[in-house]
Amino acid sequence: MKGRGLLWLGLVALGPAIWAAAFTLVYALHGAGCAAGWAGIDAGPVSLHRLLMLLGWLAGITAGGWLLLRLPAGKDRETWLPRAGALIGLFATLFTLVPVLFASSC
Repeated sequence: MKGRGLLWLGLVALGPAIWAAAFTLVYALHGAGCAAGWAGIDAGPVSLHRLLMLLGWLAGITAGGWLLLRLPAGKDRETWLPRAGALIGLFATLFTLVPVLFASSC
């Protein structure tokens, strides 16, 4: 990654940016679903509201995992920091959005 400057910095920030996008998506779906009454619509074993929030959460986990798998491994700063950013973003997505599994939706 040497000599790539802004690309490298973007890769460092991409993991937290994925978390921010997933967080925004899930809570936007939360607000829209509560306003539109999606919690009362069944979609299999869960409501449509919870299903859409779960899909948003899973999309964030998938994107974070994909990023982590695509970044090269190494011990130098140029490879370690982007992977650290990807790990931070992935764990933040897992941890901060886990309430969609069990908390009441509205």
